[in-house]
Amino acid sequence: MTQRVLVTGGAGYIGSVVVDQLLDRGYKVVILDDLSNGHRQAVARGASFIQGEVGNRELIESVFAAEGIEAIVHLAAFALVAESVAQPQKYVTNNVTAARVLLEAAARAKVRRFVFSSSCAVYGHPAKVPITEDSRDFERLLADVGPRNGMGVVSLRYFNASGATARLGEDHDPETHLIPNVLAAALGKRAALEIYGTDYPTPDGTAVRDYVHVTDIADAHLRALDAKLDGGSAVAVNLGTGTGRSVREIVEAARRVTGRDVPTVERPRRPGDPPELVAAVGRAATLLGWRPSHSSLDEILSSAWRWHQTHPQGYRGG
Repeated sequence: MTQRVLVTGGAGYIGSVVVDQLLDRGYKVVILDDLSNGHRQAVARGASFIQGEVGNRELIESVFAAEGIEAIVHLAAFALVAESVAQPQKYVTNNVTAARVLLEAAARAKVRRFVFSSSCAVYGHPAKVPITEDSRDFERLLADVGPRNGMGVVSLRYFNASGATARLGEDHDPETHLIPNVLAAALGKRAALEIYGTDYPTPDGTAVRDYVHVTDIADAHLRALDAKLDGGSAVAVNLGTGTGRSVREIVEAARRVTGRDVPTVERPRRPGDPPELVAAVGRAATLLGWRPSHSSLDEILSSAWRWHQTHPQGYRGG
């Protein structure tokens, strides 16, 4: 088992849950996060924390030299579709240029495993649903550099991360994800939930997504650290349930779980949003032995509702 793991973005929503699970299972964890999207309050006790940027070559080299890192879980990429359309250079700088600094430093340090937290955003507007891992992607750099240096690379393309643990939940500024915005409307923190697009070619006209509990996603990252790969090789794996839920379905489920009204207002589609994103999930089961066990819609919403009730101002409230 890999013992010393660098988690970039370890103060973020998914990263903080990954770190908690790593610590619970006896790993030594170093977190690197610039806190642009993460929260210092989410950093787990027991992990070493370094505030800094992935693209800082000198810092990255010093971390590898000092910490004896054996594996990396990289969760510091940006993944907002609308923002990537509006600010493409921001995404190139962070998701490609900075990530390359990390990857090349890892190769020089002879890191044996690189787990990349990707997302279904790489699929854009897919030609078919469910989406297989063979669809067009932007991870060629990983597939090239990793295997050439004896490094096993696993790209985890998770679909819609959602839900919460007792300690950790979803808190972004601005918040663009559906479930926390639905719950904010239920709490009365926003006047209404804005539904972007009601004329998609889906059963009820609203966009369909595959929702996965954040604890299931974190578990897959740990499995990827020790997955058996053929020498130094690279593989992409979808993390989803294989079942799509529409925006209107989420709203109705939230009304049921919270016992509160969720006012809605209809808006035009957002640029870049595809009608449907649902995962083909066979490879995760075969390669990682992974199946989601906490990703029923009621469990996702119930866990998130509990966290938002106890953290009405997010991490800023305590």
